[in-house]
Amino acid sequence: MKNLEVARLFDLMADLLELSGGNRFRIRAYRRAARNIESLAEDLETVAAEGRLDDIPGVGEDLAGKIAEYLATGRIRALDGLRAAVPAGVADLLAVPGIGPKTAMVLYEKAGVRTIDRLRALAQAGKLRGLPGIQAKTEANILRGIAIVEQGRARVPLGRALLLAEDLVRALEAVRGVDRVALAGSIRRGKETVGDIDILVTAADPNAVMAAFVDLPQVAEVLERGTTRTSVRHRDGIQVDLRVVEPASFGAALQYFTGSAGHNIRIREMAGRLGLKVSEYGVFREDSGRRVAAATEEDVYAAVGLPFIPPELREDAGEIEAALAGRLPSLVEPDDIRGDLHCHTRASDGHHSVDELVAAAAARGYAYVAVTDHSASATIAHGLSREALPAHLARIRAAEAAHPRIRVLAGTECDILPDGRMDYPDEQLARFDLVIAAVHSRLRQSKAEMTRRICRALANPYVHVLAHPTGRLFGERAPYEVDLDAVLRTARRFGKAVEINCCPQRLDLDGTHARRARDLGVLVAIDTDTHALDQLGTMRLGVTTARRGWVGREQVVNAWPLERLLAFTRGPRAGAAAPARRAAGRR
Repeated sequence: MKNLEVARLFDLMADLLELSGGNRFRIRAYRRAARNIESLAEDLETVAAEGRLDDIPGVGEDLAGKIAEYLATGRIRALDGLRAAVPAGVADLLAVPGIGPKTAMVLYEKAGVRTIDRLRALAQAGKLRGLPGIQAKTEANILRGIAIVEQGRARVPLGRALLLAEDLVRALEAVRGVDRVALAGSIRRGKETVGDIDILVTAADPNAVMAAFVDLPQVAEVLERGTTRTSVRHRDGIQVDLRVVEPASFGAALQYFTGSAGHNIRIREMAGRLGLKVSEYGVFREDSGRRVAAATEEDVYAAVGLPFIPPELREDAGEIEAALAGRLPSLVEPDDIRGDLHCHTRASDGHHSVDELVAAAAARGYAYVAVTDHSASATIAHGLSREALPAHLARIRAAEAAHPRIRVLAGTECDILPDGRMDYPDEQLARFDLVIAAVHSRLRQSKAEMTRRICRALANPYVHVLAHPTGRLFGERAPYEVDLDAVLRTARRFGKAVEINCCPQRLDLDGTHARRARDLGVLVAIDTDTHALDQLGTMRLGVTTARRGWVGREQVVNAWPLERLLAFTRGPRAGAAAPARRAAGRR
């Protein structure tokens, strides 16, 4: 988490320098360092302890000193100075997506905006339009940005919450006398954002567990302390609720506290019709009070006449009806994934070589991995020019030869241009084994324009996968306006896959849209969009999202054997002048 904290502080320092008219090279240095720190594959505290901060690209002696200062004291004096030099309230405006330093100063100087509340009121009243660079559409974007900020403060993205939660689980498992530890609540259901963290434990001495819990270094504040339930505020801000339950009722408690509320209401209604009562302590006969189920979740569901329902489906969104009819889907599992189809290297904006990526994918037991660096138009990501492609493809083929146990696909994340054309011409797209199409620019096109743009790209015979289909970033950017149903239907028409991007800031498609893709019969690719090797581990977030969308293994193209995947990628190219490739020999 320190990596993200320092990256955001350096970005803020760049913003504040820009507000005060600071040196543009200094501003760029902070922004470059922020990007590299955020993508760092190692823990920043470990790097600092080993004296390797200046090994991070863009981090020299000065910035290394500021990082060390923050890690030691929790503050950066230079940042305090920059804050003091900027009018009070202006820095807060920079937290709103879409408001840069220039717009923040216009709002401050021309409209007297000092707070987010004042900004919202003026935007809602239509009183910002007419200011330099601000129109009615700008006001609407500002209001959407405020909503994103407030949602981000209220709820934590799943990827971040899961890291915090698993850290706590490990700490509790090390407490003497603790027998079982399990996550519950929305984090177990895999919701894309989490309001709090729920943890259940069984232990012989609940008081000892609670004493150890409140003394953990992760705990910033004790909100409520009891014998069987304690609530704390994590040092990262999220609330954590710990409950100690009896071993005999562990399954009932896990089912009850996993939720959702709507799902549990339906279970209680079914129980009532059978003369049963369900609580966190078990399933009981109403007439005698005798407990008939409690030890496992399977027992609880069986008592009311249902098969086990996976946690990701427990949203009262048709899972009860499907279970009663024997139509619960067989969901994709983490072990079903045979490869990763969206990965970057230093050829564009990744932080490792092609060979390092292939070795890491092979170490995970993957049968295949795709190298998909950015195309030329993605200048901020150092996209590959057409002239650079032959040498890049040669590096990929060499890496494949050096790692005979894994198939390496030469791919590209190719930009979809504003009119729907691809960034590379067809004759160059034909040289790739896999083409992922992506929108990275002109995100504020109208809904009709964006829909036409993406659908045209999906019709291209050389495109296989649509990356992060809505373009959202948690706490930073709302989805662009697009008729996603039309996009999904176009993908189905042309036999293309849509991506569930595992990046914790994206999870795009989300579970709701993944289910729509599933219902329409659209193929899905679950990809990490890896830029640093540890991000290969985010695959589990995408699998969880797919499960929330009722997606099964057969629908996921990178759960297929290699031969079937290659048949898919070569299918649209029938009759095209794609270069011949050697026969596949791996599973």
